[in-house]
Amino acid sequence: MDLELMNIKGLTVTLFILSCLTYNHGSAVHKEGYCISYGACAKVGLAHQPCEYNGPALPLKNSTGLEMLASLCPIIRGNLSNTPLTCCDTDQLYDLINNLKVPRQFFSRCPSCFYNLAQLYCMQTCSPSNSKFMDSTLSKDYKKKLYNGTVVDEKTIEVVTYAVADDFSYGMYNSCRNVQNPGGNDKAISMVCGHPASECTPALWLEYMGSKSNGYAPFQINWQNTSSVEKPLVAMDFPIVPCQTALNNESKPCGCQDCTAVCPPLPPIPKPSQSFTLIGFPGEMVIIAIVFILFAITFAATIICTACAQESPNQLGYASIDHAENSSYPNSHIEDEKLSVLEYWGSAVNSFLVAGFTRWGRFCSRHPVFVLSVSVIVIVILSCGILLASVTVDPVDLWSAPSSQARHEREYFNSHFGPFYRTEQVIIRAPEYNSSIWTKYTGGATNFSGVFDIEVLKMVLDLQLKIEAIEAPFKTENGTETTIKLKDICTKPLDPLNKHCLIQSVAEYFQDSLGNLEKEYYDEDAMQTTYKYYDHITYCSRTPTAPNDTLPLGLSCLARWGGPVFSFTAFGGYNISASDYESSTALILTFLVDNHVEESANGPAEAWEAAYIDFMKKYVKESNLTISFSSERSIEDELNRESESDVRTILISYLLMFFYVAIALGQTTTFKRVFIDSKATLGLGGVLIVLCSVTSSIGIFSYAGVSLTLIILEVVPFLVLAVGVDNIFILVQAYQRDERGVDELRSEQIGRVFGQVAPSMLLTSLSESVAFFLGAMTPMPAVKMFSLYAGMAVLIDFFLQITAFVSLLTFDSMRQERNAIDFFCCFRLSSSGKKLEVEKGMMYNCVKSVYAPLLMKRFIRMIVILIFTCWLAVCGCCISQISIGLDQSLAMPRDSYVLDYFGAIKNYLSVGAPVYFVVEEGYDYTSESGANQICGSIGCSQQSLDYQLFEAQLRSNYSYIAHPASSWIDDYYDWVNPVGRTACCRVQTIANKTEFCPATQHSGNCVTCRPLNEANHRPSPTEFLKFLPYFLQDVPNDQCAKGGKAAYSHAVNLLDNNKRVGATYFMTYHTVLRESEDYIEALKHARKLADNITITLQEIQPDAKVFPYSIFYVFYDQYLTVVSETVFNLGMALIAVFVVSFLLLGFDLGSAIVIVITVSMILVNLLGLMYFWNISLNAVSLVNLIMAVGIGVEFCSHIVRSFAMCPGTNRVDRAQTALSEMGSSVFRDNSH
Repeated sequence: MDLELMNIKGLTVTLFILSCLTYNHGSAVHKEGYCISYGACAKVGLAHQPCEYNGPALPLKNSTGLEMLASLCPIIRGNLSNTPLTCCDTDQLYDLINNLKVPRQFFSRCPSCFYNLAQLYCMQTCSPSNSKFMDSTLSKDYKKKLYNGTVVDEKTIEVVTYAVADDFSYGMYNSCRNVQNPGGNDKAISMVCGHPASECTPALWLEYMGSKSNGYAPFQINWQNTSSVEKPLVAMDFPIVPCQTALNNESKPCGCQDCTAVCPPLPPIPKPSQSFTLIGFPGEMVIIAIVFILFAITFAATIICTACAQESPNQLGYASIDHAENSSYPNSHIEDEKLSVLEYWGSAVNSFLVAGFTRWGRFCSRHPVFVLSVSVIVIVILSCGILLASVTVDPVDLWSAPSSQARHEREYFNSHFGPFYRTEQVIIRAPEYNSSIWTKYTGGATNFSGVFDIEVLKMVLDLQLKIEAIEAPFKTENGTETTIKLKDICTKPLDPLNKHCLIQSVAEYFQDSLGNLEKEYYDEDAMQTTYKYYDHITYCSRTPTAPNDTLPLGLSCLARWGGPVFSFTAFGGYNISASDYESSTALILTFLVDNHVEESANGPAEAWEAAYIDFMKKYVKESNLTISFSSERSIEDELNRESESDVRTILISYLLMFFYVAIALGQTTTFKRVFIDSKATLGLGGVLIVLCSVTSSIGIFSYAGVSLTLIILEVVPFLVLAVGVDNIFILVQAYQRDERGVDELRSEQIGRVFGQVAPSMLLTSLSESVAFFLGAMTPMPAVKMFSLYAGMAVLIDFFLQITAFVSLLTFDSMRQERNAIDFFCCFRLSSSGKKLEVEKGMMYNCVKSVYAPLLMKRFIRMIVILIFTCWLAVCGCCISQISIGLDQSLAMPRDSYVLDYFGAIKNYLSVGAPVYFVVEEGYDYTSESGANQICGSIGCSQQSLDYQLFEAQLRSNYSYIAHPASSWIDDYYDWVNPVGRTACCRVQTIANKTEFCPATQHSGNCVTCRPLNEANHRPSPTEFLKFLPYFLQDVPNDQCAKGGKAAYSHAVNLLDNNKRVGATYFMTYHTVLRESEDYIEALKHARKLADNITITLQEIQPDAKVFPYSIFYVFYDQYLTVVSETVFNLGMALIAVFVVSFLLLGFDLGSAIVIVITVSMILVNLLGLMYFWNISLNAVSLVNLIMAVGIGVEFCSHIVRSFAMCPGTNRVDRAQTALSEMGSSVFRDNSH
């Protein structure tokens, strides 16, 4: 009896369960005109599960329902005059439109794509014969409350089987696979596939859309395809509309960006300009080689023939052409009546200079105290300007001319959109951690590199949280002490709704939660963990905008700040073309901080950055990870540190130069006179004069408000030292080698010697100064400021040498004649002996007796000329191969942490800098023609701005554009489209004031901005301007993914109280740029692309203008013109040298030409060495080339003038004498 009772109870329980969970395989009628569902039952989320119904299709009579059916499912609606039979009621149609709202936002830009997708669900929901291809697999009892309050028993369907033909699924997929999502720089299908667009397939797409775990589907759909469909079902095969076909006469095919079938063929990539070649070699190299060979043969033949024609064998060392019978120089004793006009005036100029400087030297020697006192007063007055000096360390001010195109564009961008963010970045590697194998949710074992080790990820999360917690003391303008944290200065795109900082990091995939990172899913059936952080990273790296990973983990991919973390910003060191993120060898943390045009407003950020740098330096030392880091202020800080070390280097150099000058200037014949003949005091005075000329130059320009640069502090002192010491040696040694006349006074001797040497000093100093001042005509700030300071310093140095140094020379001569000890002039050595004769020095004797006679041999001269000409030809061949750019690591201290960061960004970054294509103010976006030239969706021009950027990224290897642009106007059109019960654009009226309703606000007062009958139509000009502000303030969410606040709140300027659209930008990214050449080419191609866009826009609006802007353009713009600037500056310098030499050498054309040719050869040789030493052409190297002109003139002009003024019977004798007299001094100076 008990057993029977137990069986009855068991049967009762079983029947109860079956009454709740019913399997309906046999209850449905699978034939034409029958349904498996009708009406809306249980609500799940924002939608309803359908009610099970196995009867015939019912007529749809509700007018609203008919209107919705006609708009979404026109084939099912059929003839508008008939009452259609459907398997859905009005409530289901509401759900259908609402459920398709988010896909519609992404796919409506391609009408045929959305139409095909909509028909998939139309046939499922409303087809009058959906039982033919669908079956209710699982349902349960449900108490449904009707509108009149009546409760009826229904069965709500939880699982259905839906058979779809392969032709339909593939056709639908192919029509949608290329539809773009401008706001996410990705394809729209990645948002609804659960996989990245590159991995999505028709089966995966259907699987994701039918999965209840995606967070949107109210019930589960199990799909069957053509090969797997089970009778009695047949596969649904609704006619597909390809993307290249218009839906109807009022529609158009999808745009090229969304449908490759309508794209015209891509124009061929322009072939690189073919270099000029001859017989397979660079043409210029062949021409130079031929010219050299012809010159060498001709020159050698001439020398040999001349030698053979000599009558006397003793003349083999000299050529008959060496005899000069008509020299224009005053010492050649040519009578005035035999001189030409130029020769006469040249002689007069020389006589005037000699006489003038002789009188001046005599005056300085007679009044040394007065002259020296005045010089000191002038130096002090000028040098006091240093107190007003300011040093320019801002790279923008250093390398970008205020008048340059890039500078104007940067200022335009900053003034309209705000400056680019301040960037703090950390690049992390984990070489000590091994890779691991994990079977991903997508199937297949995958090797994850060591940076994905759980311990590494925990350390990365810990580091990120510690950085966010860094506190920095800061004193405000009113003197208040406060503490700055990252949250006080960071960029918050969704503020005020979301207060979190914009951080790009793998930790953001887990919302910075250790619990989320450690979350795992244990499959009890498989008795193992089947899902963990590996799967979430894989999912989010490919679908970063997904609000849910659709995995059992149930985690969001969105960062705490509410936006996506794109994989190319979070991972580094992987195969970019294959998007193999799991092989990444680096993790990247990027913190974006608000930047301000007013530098003072960046004070809190700079204070926090300083604390961040200190923290990271300590952390790097203690961590077992390999970490590189940088902040916005890092480069400027390191440049300042380098300049401080350079000051020490300069001081040490000057100290060493003092010792060298002191030793080299002194000449003695006996040990007893060492302390008397020493020139330590005079050498110190000479070095101080050089230093004072630099400080005076700085003071003058500081008074004028011209700032200093590090190049000036590092280069100008050495330049003036080279020039100044040369003149010191020449003047002192000329005096040492001269013998005073019997009745000649000291002042007369010094004046006479000075009169002979000073014109040469004037020639070199004036040539250099004029050359430098002409170099200041360049727009390049670093070169301009260097040229000004250098030219003034050389000029002041010359004036101090002809005043203060002559006075010092007088004092030293007096001391030496009194046998006073150098430095201790009050002490005399009476027993030191007398200096019996003039000693000209070992260098002079060596040059006169050995070097000069050897060099003047005929065949030696020939060999020397051929060797140097050959080297000139070799260097000339290399000039065109010199690279352009500047490796910024060269400017950093060798122990700088920034050097490691530079290496890391070259090796690990996976995307280049953002690039903005700015449409300047004045363009009309409200007109159809104007908008068509901008947008990229249906109806837009195939030469529009968006299309040209899309086309450029298809050829990224050529254009350096990596992704399609974020197009605010296309997303705005999708956002303003009136679809769904909760359309993105909705408004409500409160107190006679219209306010915006976010999609998340469920209020009965909210209505769509535009009527439903305007769906898929663009807004009118009035509507465009009226609703645009709402779009820019709308935060994207799961109900409206197209809200523009995160992506476009700064991209559009609204003017005149939102009545006019001002400047706007369209953002994309450059490809990875590693070398200077990459940056330069990226800039060139971006400008070329912008120019083409401008031409297209001007067909509609003649005043339209587009320009590209990226943060690095302002630094690399100079390299587009650096070659022409180099030619101009060096050319002007050489012209200045020629003119000054021609005038001060007494209108001697030949000598002036010799000087210019020699200096030009020096420049060519230096350019050749730049190629061999891999030195790029840039502002720094240009400064050094200009400096080389000055130093070259310094050494060449002295010898040439000495030759010009030297008496002799022939040119060889004069050259040998000039080389002995002046060459020894120049060589001694050059040795320093």
